[in-house]
Amino acid sequence: MGAPLGPRWGAGAASRRWLVLLPPLLLARPAGALVEGLYCGTRDCYEVLGVSRTAGKAEIARAYRQLARRYHPDRYRPEPGDEGPGRTPQSAEEAFLLVATAYETLKDEETRKDYDYMLDHPEEYYSHYYHYYSRRLAPKVDVRIVILFSVCAISLFQFFSWWNSYDKAIGYLATVPKYRIQAMEIAKQQGLLRKAKEKGRNKKSKEEIRDEEENIIKNIIKSKIDIKGGYQKPQIRDLLLFQILLAPLHLCSYIVWYCRWIYNFNIKGKEYGEEERLYIIRKSMKMSKSQFDSLEDHQKETFLKRELWIKENYEVYKQEQKEELKKKLANDPRWKRYRRWMKNEGPGRLTFVED
Repeated sequence: MGAPLGPRWGAGAASRRWLVLLPPLLLARPAGALVEGLYCGTRDCYEVLGVSRTAGKAEIARAYRQLARRYHPDRYRPEPGDEGPGRTPQSAEEAFLLVATAYETLKDEETRKDYDYMLDHPEEYYSHYYHYYSRRLAPKVDVRIVILFSVCAISLFQFFSWWNSYDKAIGYLATVPKYRIQAMEIAKQQGLLRKAKEKGRNKKSKEEIRDEEENIIKNIIKSKIDIKGGYQKPQIRDLLLFQILLAPLHLCSYIVWYCRWIYNFNIKGKEYGEEERLYIIRKSMKMSKSQFDSLEDHQKETFLKRELWIKENYEVYKQEQKEELKKKLANDPRWKRYRRWMKNEGPGRLTFVED
């Protein structure tokens, strides 16, 4: 072991060589304003890199590159006979990590400001911890970009999911005789199903002709039938991305519509039109607009004839629907079996098996 540092230290060649080779960053003085666990710990980051507090980015980067080359664990080779701290691969690795931490602290303007403030105001202990971990744990990517990417991904998933449901609905309708026959008649009238025998290389096989006819029938059904509800044709304006973009417009439209409603029907006492009556009925039934639009026209006419926008009439209709449902369930054999099972073997019944 070498002699301790001090005035009694010898002036021999070995001692002088040890002083030259001893890593200066490991001898950096502990500062009173520094805290273990923050930045460079109890070492001054400026002294670790061997620069002053007024050093620019270029000087800091140059000092970092020199020290990083010197203490890199894969390149570090101590000279034979050298002793003291920092002369083993383990201590060289620690020195390299300390250099890297000092450079990461001083290369960023905001982090460097926080570090300088900590050196100048050591008494604000908790504030230093807050600034250090708020920057350390902050996301590296802009949160707005993450949100935008997520919304776009959800919108794409919505579109392809809705389009898949729409294709399934069209495929089902193409198998229903009622719609298939009508579509085939329209195709014949337009000459789309005319099977002209082609000769030569353009001759089509039976499978190709069948697939082409099926596509023609599906396209006619798409053009003639307006599917509503959960299987309707997807619209770009219904996607989450466009709903968010158009949210301010929808909000303004709703405010204007609500003010007109209050003025026309609450203040002036006008009678409800057909659109307003259907709106009140839909709200009473607690149905979304797409669910209500999927109802048949004759059902809506029945609602209007029975004046269900009036609360008393709707309560009577609701009770009638409950009674009708009870009658259907009473005559349903599956419901009878279920009630019989609940009575004989359902939950809460104790049974004993004799040996």
